[in-house]
Amino acid sequence: MKRKALLNVVTGILFGFIIAGILAFKEEVHIATKVPYPTHYAPELPESISFAGEKVPLERWDVKERLDREVLFNYYNHANVLFLLKLANRYFPVISERLKANGVPDDFKYLCVAESNLLSDARSSVGATGFWQFMSGTAPGYGLETNSQVDQRYDIEKSTDAACKYLLTAYQKFGSWTGAAASYNCGQGGYNGQATYQGTKYYYDLLLPEETNRYIFRILAFKHLMENAEDLGFHLKENEVYPIIPFKTATVTSTIPNLVEYALANGTNFKMLRQMNPWLRGRTLIVKSGKKYELKLPEE
Repeated sequence: MKRKALLNVVTGILFGFIIAGILAFKEEVHIATKVPYPTHYAPELPESISFAGEKVPLERWDVKERLDREVLFNYYNHANVLFLLKLANRYFPVISERLKANGVPDDFKYLCVAESNLLSDARSSVGATGFWQFMSGTAPGYGLETNSQVDQRYDIEKSTDAACKYLLTAYQKFGSWTGAAASYNCGQGGYNGQATYQGTKYYYDLLLPEETNRYIFRILAFKHLMENAEDLGFHLKENEVYPIIPFKTATVTSTIPNLVEYALANGTNFKMLRQMNPWLRGRTLIVKSGKKYELKLPEE
C-alpha cells in the first residue's frame, strides 16, 4: 500500500513537471512569435520656414514647440494629408490664380486648407461655410450673395476673392500678413484688442485665445507637409490625384424656373449641375433684372 502511495506521488510530480514544461514551451513560442509594435518617429522640423515672406522665429523655444505640435498631430493623420494632396491638385491652381490677381501671397492657400480641408461644403458648428468659412452675416459685406437659392460662399473663385478683401484690409491694419492671417481666426476686433492691451501687433509675442495661438502653426504645418510631401513619406502617383474638371461656361441672364429641366436640356443632370456649381442651393435660379450668373457645365 505504501509503495502504491509513493508511486502515485512520484507519478503526480512527474506529470506536473511535464505540464509545466509544456506551458513554458508554449509561452516561449508566444514570446518568440509576438509581432512587435510599429516604430513611430517624430518628423523632422524644417530648419527655417516663413509665411507669406515673413520669417517664423524658430530659434525661440516656444515657437518651435508650437510648430512641432501641429506638425506631429497632422503628420500622423496620414489619410487626411494624402486626401489634401489629392484635392490640392484640383483646387490650388484656382485659389493661387485668385490670390495672385488680388495681390495676396500664395501661402494663403494653406489658410484655406486650415479652414475647410479644401471641401466646398465644409460647415462649422457655428455656421461658417464653404472653402473660406464665411458666416452668413458677414459674407455680404465682402461681396458674397447668400440666400435660399444662391450661396456664393460655396463658389471657390468668388469666396477666394472675398477672403482677399478681408486679408488686404487686415494687412493694412496690422502691418503683417501673419497678423492678418491670425485675425482671420479671431476677427480684426479681437486681434486689435489683444494687440492694444499687450502693446504689440507681432503675432509671435501675443497671448491670444488658444485656437488662434495654434492657428498660424496649423497653417505652417500644412505648408510644410504639403510642400515636402515626398520627403516626408507621402507618395501619390500622377493618376491618383484628383484632376481639374474640364467645363464650359454658360451665362444666365434670365430666371431658370426648373434646374432639373435646364440640366437635362444642356446634356447633363441635376446632380452634376450642383456638383459643378455648389453655390446653387435650390431647385430654381431667379435672375433679377440686370443681373447675371455664370454656370459651369460639363465639357462635351
